[in-house]
Amino acid sequence: MLSKKRSITELLQEWQYDEELKQNIVGWHTLDEKKADYAPFPQQMHASIKKALNARGIAQLYTHQREAFDLAQQGKSFTAITPTASGKSYCYHLPVLQKILEDKSSRAIYLFPTKALAQDQKSDLHELIEQMDEEILSYTYDGDTSPGIRQKIRKAGHIVMTNPDMLHSGILPHHTKWVSLFENLKYIVIDELHTYKGVFGSHVAHVLRRLQRICAFYGSNPTIICTSATISNPKELAQSLTNTKHELISKSGAPVGKKTFVFYNPPIIHPTFGVRRSAVLEVRDISKRLFEAGIQTIIFAKSRVRVEMLVSYLKSLTAKKIADESIQGYRGGYLPSERRLIEKGLREGAIQMVISTNALELGVDIGQLQACIMTGYPGNIASAWQQAGRAGRRQDEALIIYVAQSTALDQYIIQHPSYLLGSSPEEVRINPENMLILMDHLKCAAFELPFSKTDSYGEFEIQELLQFLESEGVLVKTSTQWHWMSDRFPAHDISLRSAAQENVVIIDISTPANTKVIGEMDTYSAMTLLHEEAIYLHQGIQFQVEKLDWEEKKAFVREVDVDYFTDANLAVELKVLSEDKIAHYESASVSYGDVSILAIPTIFKKIKLHEKNENIGSGPINLPPMEMHTNATWLSFEVIEGWNDERLAEALEGVAQALGSFIPLFIHCDRSDVTVVPQVKATHNEKPTLFIYDSYPGGIGLSEKVYDIILSLVERTLKHVQLCPCSSGCPACVGPQNSLTDSPKKDAVKLLHNLASELNN
Repeated sequence: MLSKKRSITELLQEWQYDEELKQNIVGWHTLDEKKADYAPFPQQMHASIKKALNARGIAQLYTHQREAFDLAQQGKSFTAITPTASGKSYCYHLPVLQKILEDKSSRAIYLFPTKALAQDQKSDLHELIEQMDEEILSYTYDGDTSPGIRQKIRKAGHIVMTNPDMLHSGILPHHTKWVSLFENLKYIVIDELHTYKGVFGSHVAHVLRRLQRICAFYGSNPTIICTSATISNPKELAQSLTNTKHELISKSGAPVGKKTFVFYNPPIIHPTFGVRRSAVLEVRDISKRLFEAGIQTIIFAKSRVRVEMLVSYLKSLTAKKIADESIQGYRGGYLPSERRLIEKGLREGAIQMVISTNALELGVDIGQLQACIMTGYPGNIASAWQQAGRAGRRQDEALIIYVAQSTALDQYIIQHPSYLLGSSPEEVRINPENMLILMDHLKCAAFELPFSKTDSYGEFEIQELLQFLESEGVLVKTSTQWHWMSDRFPAHDISLRSAAQENVVIIDISTPANTKVIGEMDTYSAMTLLHEEAIYLHQGIQFQVEKLDWEEKKAFVREVDVDYFTDANLAVELKVLSEDKIAHYESASVSYGDVSILAIPTIFKKIKLHEKNENIGSGPINLPPMEMHTNATWLSFEVIEGWNDERLAEALEGVAQALGSFIPLFIHCDRSDVTVVPQVKATHNEKPTLFIYDSYPGGIGLSEKVYDIILSLVERTLKHVQLCPCSSGCPACVGPQNSLTDSPKKDAVKLLHNLASELNN
């Protein structure tokens, strides 16, 4: 039986006297509750809408909802940026429903980043329409929509809910079947604006330009409504994404419950090497306490493997006491039907604890969670607040526990909680000018509608690009227009979300008579997680990859019961393609330009589960390399006198580890958005070089920002490494070391000091 349920206040009082926990809790911070600010219903709001809101117990609007309604009525595009669970959906539902009630021919497109969000919003909207007692037709249109319903949606759907991928490949290329939608389109709604970043956001910016081009062809000029979680440049992002002027709604009228943040640092278990106990194991132990207290909790982990490890640990702790269904994992790669069941279980309370990647940061309704545990820093401030917002969505009180990892950035944050609690959220950056992406969508746009010889496309002058496409044989020029002439259907070959066009499908062959698909994975991740002999974890169940058919993009897995997981290494080869900027110093230089990255999977290791995480074996990975072109900033310098290649390589590796950790402090990006690679002898100049590159094909401008702040970055990194209490280097500064001498850390400090001195000249 479970212990008696306790409130968060009771639990926190107990923890203050718990010696085991107290020694690892480095800070408590409480954010007080905030009362709501209200505004009356607009006079012109339709009586049916007021009736439906009254039926939900709503007699007035939050101030940001009223501001949104008024701007929409004036035909102004706007972006609403308010916290999690602040009623953002009414910012677009109310004006859209008002317009349809005023004119039944009006149409709207709702764009959500995932199918799950579209399905979630559909349920809420249908309930609202039922309470209005009006005939308004709303549908989701995605890959799961049956052919019979598709025709009905095209002709009669007032509100079409879809995702960017479906709009890109399933709607825009077939716009002649959607004439009534495009002729009468009054609103385009873009929910979760902050998710449109990097390559995905740059692609979606072009999908929206193509959409607006088709609207103009059919004579419509829709108002665009965006909603977003907190980011620092919402208006700039909305205008860049949509190529449209936007008003900004940034003051929320919604109430906010009391939140208590607990900052927890795992104990040091190896003082010489500065190694702390695994954050995953600490999270397991804290989660057990919350589970036994009956507190419904969401645990965020940064990778698929960590999610599955925690699911496995927690299910093993509770299997004898309670049905396994009360603890579930949630991540990309699960089948949609499985994810819907988990979401439903959370809303209804059948699931008490869910362990998720950032897949549950988005606004899928998962009900009244009381606590949130972050396993390490999520990568950016915006994500941290999204995750924290998952607790106490509809309650007065919430508990957020930040469990630090041993990394430099995590250790910085645990010592400086004000960075997490008080920093501005990051900018979200996209790069529609990325030539690879622009050319892809120019082909799609030409397929959809011919270009005249004077046309532009969005903000781009494109006549020279059209001439290039003609020379490639995909366009043909008539006396007045450029026409698509290839047999190929361009949108089908262009993925909005990754450089690789296909996902690897994961097939369970444990029971030969009943093989089934249990998930999927992008090709880049599959190189290190689905190679042959890899242990793939799914809902805490272990599978071994028996065969990876790389050509067909299929991984065949069989259920096993082993006491280890696998971790793989990628070797990276890097070449400079062009140098666009360079700053020379006495014995160093900083450059920015285009580079080619070749990722080569090499070996995998078998690592024992639970406490020790020992390496118990290894093997080769036989897969072809993947190539990517991107932007980079690189820092080259002269070899320090008396250092051999081995010593230099060790110091460079430590500096790369430390620099990479602090880049997010300066350019407000996710740690995974940029990669730092050291080379003892760079191929283009044979000098020791640190490359910092955008982790996206074509680049999105992050490494260019590093070029501008390189001195501040080096100085901050140097200061942190110098102040780290370890002797020879540890995960919190230059990375874990096996040396009992102090040379790895000492050499990294010397190298950073020399670089700082050079860049100051």
